[in-house]
This record gives sequence, C-alpha cells and structure tokens, in this order.
Amino acid sequence: MKLWVGLGNPGAKYAGNRHNIGFMAMDRIAADHGFSPWRKAFQGLITEGRLGTEKVALLKPETFMNLSGQSVQAAVAFWKLPMADLTVFHDELDLAPGKLRLKQGGGHAGHNGLRSIHGHLGDDYARVRLGIGHPGHKDAVAPYVLHDFAKADADWLEDLLRGISDGAEALAAGEAQKFMNAVALRTAPPRSSTTKEKPEAPLPAAKPEEDTRSPMQKLLDRFR
Repeated sequence: MKLWVGLGNPGAKYAGNRHNIGFMAMDRIAADHGFSPWRKAFQGLITEGRLGTEKVALLKPETFMNLSGQSVQAAVAFWKLPMADLTVFHDELDLAPGKLRLKQGGGHAGHNGLRSIHGHLGDDYARVRLGIGHPGHKDAVAPYVLHDFAKADADWLEDLLRGISDGAEALAAGEAQKFMNAVALRTAPPRSSTTKEKPEAPLPAAKPEEDTRSPMQKLLDRFR
C-alpha cells in the first residue's frame, strides 16, 4: 500500500483556492483511474484503488491545512507504512504556475501543511511540488494562496492535472522520470513546425519552337 496525500482546506469556500491544488490532484487521479467512492476516515476523506500493479490510497485531510499532520499520521499508523510509501502533493510558491517538481525529504519552506506533517512524522517523505507562482511579496502570500485560481489559469491548471493523472501509474511504480515525462507531454508538448515549406513553383511550360518550314516543305514531310 502506498499513501498519497493532497493538501488543502475542506469545504466549498476553499475548493477553488490555489492552496487546494493538492486536493484537485487527488480528485483527478481518483476519477480517471476508477478509485472507490470517497469515504470519511483518518480525519479526512480517503479512497483506494490500483495504479498499475500498486495499491494506492488517496487522502484529503479535513483538519484544515495547519493540522494536516494529524490526519496523515493516523493513516500512516493504521497501515503501518514506512515513510518511503508516503507522497504529499502540495502547492509550491517557488515554482512558476504549471511547473512540477519531485522532492525527497528536506524542509517545509514555511508551508503550513508540510510544517504540520514534519511535526508528526518527520521530513523523510516524498513531495510532488505543484507550482502556483509567487505574488511578489511575502505579505501578499496568505491572500494569494487562499484566493481562487484566475480564469486565465484554467488551461495550464487543466494540463497539469491531466499530466499528473497520465503519469500516476509511473509514479506509483517509482519511475520518477517517466512520471515527469508524462506531465511534460501535457504542460509543454513538442511543438510542430509552424513554418510549412512552400511548394516549389511549377516550371514554366516550354514554348514550342517556331516552325519555319515553307508550306511545300510541310507537305513533302508528311509523305516521307
């Protein structure tokens, strides 16, 4: 069993917030891969299914962001999971919108959800960092992350979530590069050439040579 946790805040009020992109990723994976209906457990919502040959549980803590560690710890303890089987999906201010990076261990960089998980379980778990961009000043961070994505964000957000779902089986199998490639195919697909080669202009038809024979010569030539 592997446990994937998407971070966010519960309730319709926060559903479209930038801070809830982790919840969005869990919802997309569950919907696309035929996971069981969401049910209440571990102070959150949980669903289970298979990604390739791996059994995976998806968790959305309902403790609010700064208490996420309580929910995650309860699930980890129930399944007696090693930290190697825990992956957390979260919003990342230090990545441009639509960018994604994988990280193993390390600090929480001020993220309240990660801070809470660190406090309950330590820092030796994997993270999928989902770029939402930075508002430009630290005083603007809180209102920025607790504000809904703008309409202009819809396309890249959809591409990112589709890429995560496309690569979910690879991530579950531990194939990090294959997962990243699947995301990249959605978020930065190869560009086809926009400059088509112009067809070659047809050569001008050759002009017939002028017939300089006399009428008598033409008649004689017919009977040769």
